[in-house]
Amino acid sequence: MKDLAYLTTAIGLLLTLSSGAFAANHREAPITALDEKADITDVYAFRSYDDPSKVTFIMNVDPLLEPSNGPTRFPFDPDILYQINIDNNHDAKADISFNFKFKTNFRLPGVFVGLVGAGTGLLAPDNSPLPVLPGTPIVPPAITALDGPGSEGLNLSQQYSVTMVKYHRGRYRHHKKLSKGLKLFAVPSNAGPRTMPDYQGLADQGIYQLGHGITTFAGTVDDPFYIDLGAVFDSFNLRTAAFDTGVPGVLSDAQDSNDNINFAPDDIAGFNVNSIAIEVPIAMITQDGKIHDADEPEATIGVWATTSRPKVKVFSRRPGRDAYTSRRKVQIQRMGNPLINELLIGIGSKDKFSMSKPKNDAQFANFFLDPVLPRVLNALYDTISPSVLPVPDAPRNDLLPLVQYLPPIAAEGTPTGPIADLLRLNTGIPAIVKEKRSRLGLLGGDPAGFPNGRRVSDDVVDITTRVVIGILAGDGFNGFPHNRVGDGVNKNDVPYRETFPYVGLAHSGVESRHIDTGEKGCTGICP
Repeated sequence: MKDLAYLTTAIGLLLTLSSGAFAANHREAPITALDEKADITDVYAFRSYDDPSKVTFIMNVDPLLEPSNGPTRFPFDPDILYQINIDNNHDAKADISFNFKFKTNFRLPGVFVGLVGAGTGLLAPDNSPLPVLPGTPIVPPAITALDGPGSEGLNLSQQYSVTMVKYHRGRYRHHKKLSKGLKLFAVPSNAGPRTMPDYQGLADQGIYQLGHGITTFAGTVDDPFYIDLGAVFDSFNLRTAAFDTGVPGVLSDAQDSNDNINFAPDDIAGFNVNSIAIEVPIAMITQDGKIHDADEPEATIGVWATTSRPKVKVFSRRPGRDAYTSRRKVQIQRMGNPLINELLIGIGSKDKFSMSKPKNDAQFANFFLDPVLPRVLNALYDTISPSVLPVPDAPRNDLLPLVQYLPPIAAEGTPTGPIADLLRLNTGIPAIVKEKRSRLGLLGGDPAGFPNGRRVSDDVVDITTRVVIGILAGDGFNGFPHNRVGDGVNKNDVPYRETFPYVGLAHSGVESRHIDTGEKGCTGICP
């Protein structure tokens, strides 16, 4: 009952408090445009759908992977330290980190592709050119396993380790290797039905139980993000033909309420991404090791992900020698809330933001509280009809709940902490069954959705756009057209899974395709 009472209060507060919400990061900064392996595209944190005692964290990296692009098909980078960080005492410093490191092995170093296989294997025929004799094994069997029999064709194979690190006041305290004694394999990209005839079965093998109630997965998956990317980055040139209202980027009531049809092209459709997911008991990550109700300050945590590289890497002059890499790391990228860096931080500060720590985000407060984006939208829509889309005056103190621990996400009385870009999750708010979820999260009356954490299905583009133009700021900003602005992409191109790791299967290199403007596809007609 305490949970339900808090949810009612939270939704009420949301209608009067302006909360912040932003979308996803795909090559958003100069440094990651040149280092896509270290580019974090999205971070997700939510109560597990099928186990109320656990939460799931997902970090996706390496954007816009073309499924058919061989021969190595986008493995994780062994030089990178991938981290999911948790602040559980509201000071914007990591109290717990889950660290992931990868190692690459070539099982068939003389073969020219990373993934190869067919049937039960192919032998050299009778007319085989010498010196290879007829009957000599040429092609290994189709890949049906990540290790052991059936994995012979998994030439480029990656194993990884998982370590849980605990800190005290931001300083290292101790670590525990959760994968000790286990062999964890990353699920490779989907080469196609000849090479991988049962890809779902192969992907399921990549879900590992680490003990202590922890489950992990790493591998290539469908990119769960969805957006009319081309229109958004043509200075928000949202497609007039896509909308029944006839106004660019303004959906009708019927369109807005339909979570099953896209009215504009999803430019991420058909692309893959590399994903790391971990599911852990809530009691393992809270400050006092207990599960709390939603109205208790201890229930809310802050989450962000980072990628870091060795500070020094020296290549040997001698061919075939391994490069020397230093043990000290330098942070390349970080992400908490979606699209903060992409759409709010000025391009001259993007790299500095990427490499800084959340506890020092006061230096970026002007970008958070007086963002340029709503001013751009205000000016663009004024060309359609004068004063049709007013936005709140600066400073935008109504956006503070995004960068501090405040209602409607955190309970009343929670220490606000410093200004910091963290994805805040109230672990006391239960998951919502699929039939009752809204792609608009809290805006749609669904308290388990973004910006209370983030699920893979949350439509952060529409939520973002509406929030930055002030839909939650009160009179003058919470009616039409503010409450109907969106890109017309309401769903992902493939279904999500309802169990861990929740993301969809990687697109096949043979069968994948992308949806283009002017063609039927994705679920509707894309103008």
